[in-house]
Amino acid sequence: MSCPFGGNSHKGDSTDEEKERLYATKGEGEYYHSYLQLDKLLDAQKPASEVAGCTAHSEMLFIITHQTYELWFKQIIHELDSIIQIFSNDFIKENLLLIVASRLTRITEIQRILIEQIRVLETMTPMEFLDFRNLLTPASGFQSVQFRLIENKLGLVSENRVQYQNTTYMNYFQPDHQQVLQDSQNENCLFYLIEKWLERTPFVEEENYQFWTEYRKAVEEMLDNEKRVTEENPLLTEESREAQLASQERTAKSFREMFDENKYNEQRSRGDRRLSYKACQAALFIYAYREQPVLQLPYKILHLLTEIDENMVTWRFRHVMMVQRMIGLKIGTGGSSGYYYLRSTVSDRYKIFLDLMTLSTYMIPHNALPKLSDATKKRLGFSYMHFPPESM
Repeated sequence: MSCPFGGNSHKGDSTDEEKERLYATKGEGEYYHSYLQLDKLLDAQKPASEVAGCTAHSEMLFIITHQTYELWFKQIIHELDSIIQIFSNDFIKENLLLIVASRLTRITEIQRILIEQIRVLETMTPMEFLDFRNLLTPASGFQSVQFRLIENKLGLVSENRVQYQNTTYMNYFQPDHQQVLQDSQNENCLFYLIEKWLERTPFVEEENYQFWTEYRKAVEEMLDNEKRVTEENPLLTEESREAQLASQERTAKSFREMFDENKYNEQRSRGDRRLSYKACQAALFIYAYREQPVLQLPYKILHLLTEIDENMVTWRFRHVMMVQRMIGLKIGTGGSSGYYYLRSTVSDRYKIFLDLMTLSTYMIPHNALPKLSDATKKRLGFSYMHFPPESM
């Protein structure tokens, strides 16, 4: 089966013949109840309190909420797998970038539901939770295999994880689940594939146009102008002038480190940065000239990746607040420090696309951007609406 980008078809594609078979109906066709397998789905709630003979009314809410999370996690993984498949190819046509943007958007919308779903769980009071909490031990939401798969597929670095009871998170899963998680760590994650995609970006270096060189000149000119204005401003007190100049020098130092490839790579080796130097340049180029027709979809994709990161952090924070309200400072059912452990995960170490989030540090105003060459502008326009095979 052929694919739009020339390789073997990826999962989900169908030939016309297969589609005909798919839509051919036999007898009376599907029935809603059986199609959704509702007998299985609605029989999957087995409150532990009922088994113990002391039914806790709110345990049903607890189970259904978490089962709903797992169903949405399954859908997110379904979307991520298809996006990873697309980016695994060296040549990605623009229509596929549109599909990627659409599926990333779907993931962000699902995440919003997951965040809002916490409000439903919060209708359960701490006392109602205590009616059955002791029956859950040692089970823990930490053991959600699908949530860990999402983290791994996005590209969370294992070393960045906060240790769970001073050991690797893998030790808290059954052997078959450990293997699934290990396999996901060994596969190419979305971060890696996005980095390689950015490194193939055209336009950054062309025969008569070097973006990085021109951008550096524009930045230096902008910083010199800001410094001159501060030095010559008659309305500033000497103290205010010195404070502003010191702040501007810190900004200039930050830019100098960005333009120095050796310093950048030193920061990368320390873990302060993650994207390669070339990928970072390409991302900044896309952000700077995002209004250009060819760059609009790449920009949207990068923006959506940061949105996914932001939603993950927002969900973690909302979860932490709910846990603090529900159990206070008690230890978690899985044996963790509970609130304190969860609070430690709401940090930059869990942001996968942090480099994209912090790019705004190095952006300059539209009127300060270096002008594109006529040839580059033409290639970025509607007359050149797909990247050449050797590029993105």
